[in-house]
Amino acid sequence: MNVAAVGEVFAATGWRFWVAIVLVSWVLLAAAVTFLVGRSARLFDQEERRLQSHRGATAIHTQAHIAPRPDVGGRRRILIVDDDPSLRLLLRTTFDAGEFAVEEAASAETAADVARFWRPSVVILDIRLPGMDGIAFCRQLKRDPERSPIVILLTGAENGDLEAKAAGADGILRKPFSPLELLGLVDRLTGSAHQLFVEAPRPDEEQILLYARDLARLVDVERSQRRLLQHAYRETVTALADALEAKDPLTGLHAFRVQRYALELTEAVDSGLLDDPSLEYGFLLHDVGKIGLPDRIVNKPGPLTKDELRIVQQHPVVGAELLAGVALLRGEGLRVVRSHHERWDGDGYPDHIAEAEIPIGARIFAVADALDAMTSDRPYRGAIPWEAAAEEIVAQTGRQFDPGVVAAFARREGRLRELCEVQHAVGGRS
Repeated sequence: MNVAAVGEVFAATGWRFWVAIVLVSWVLLAAAVTFLVGRSARLFDQEERRLQSHRGATAIHTQAHIAPRPDVGGRRRILIVDDDPSLRLLLRTTFDAGEFAVEEAASAETAADVARFWRPSVVILDIRLPGMDGIAFCRQLKRDPERSPIVILLTGAENGDLEAKAAGADGILRKPFSPLELLGLVDRLTGSAHQLFVEAPRPDEEQILLYARDLARLVDVERSQRRLLQHAYRETVTALADALEAKDPLTGLHAFRVQRYALELTEAVDSGLLDDPSLEYGFLLHDVGKIGLPDRIVNKPGPLTKDELRIVQQHPVVGAELLAGVALLRGEGLRVVRSHHERWDGDGYPDHIAEAEIPIGARIFAVADALDAMTSDRPYRGAIPWEAAAEEIVAQTGRQFDPGVVAAFARREGRLRELCEVQHAVGGRS
């Protein structure tokens, strides 16, 4: 990007304010959702877990013990030590609910380095490890009672309680175990008192039923979490679009209208593209780079000068850079933001790519964008009739637009015209 152009784009009055407001809102919203989901994942069915999760687990009563206070955003620090990557993944997933900070290690030697600097409050430790075994490492962790973490040993053996107790372990859990069983044991051991209890192992059939029950509940929690996050994403994206509308009401309403046209066209071109959730957000935020444009250019009633046009043509790059770090937009959505002004014949901008080099989402959007631009009032001209706009789109087949997308437009013209009438009647947000 030309240095002078960058200077003008980023000298725009007020755009940093809107970006800051939106980003702060995003962070606060994401934090609130993460906290609520974490609480729900840990607290659901707490009464039943309190009654059942201890079965098959042995908490070993030791001297009075206060775990190191967590200081990672108020979350308990959990260190997982096991040489089985799949089990570490399961345990990390079990504790990845907003209330825990989790680190992992494949050996006692690696775990010792982590513990030295990270100070975990709970160590979940497999007894059988390469090199130093879990019993020896437990004994090492417990050398300083005032600084030692709570240690839960994992074992597949039927015995070993005495050895674990002698090493200073706070609890022992026999494999296989339920994720909720482990959560319950951690909750009890990090509470105000340790309780001694020993239960006979449950029959295999009961263990399988408990696994099935826990799995169903964890899946339900995961689905609820996904719904909450999707809702938060939608609200954040809408806030960004509203920020753009506050700068330029015409462009802002255009974003909502053109998103509807583009989604309708996508359904006609390839409905499978809609499986990428970033696409609809890319449609809505395609012009977010215009937040940095000077008002004198955005609202100019006449044609732009060459220098002004050069500045405007940088908005896809600015928009893509603004959104590059947003996970929600990674995929076809971010490609739409950067490439929505490319042309089939290669005469577009900013990258001057052509035909199949242009991302499919951007090719679809180009038709939807032109359709709304022609059928809406702009500062420099009035709207043209639908029939004239449709004829112009067909006339640009193979030049400005992908022939396949234009064919899809022809198949859906009636539906798109209905959408146009409704969108303009209600202000673009239906």
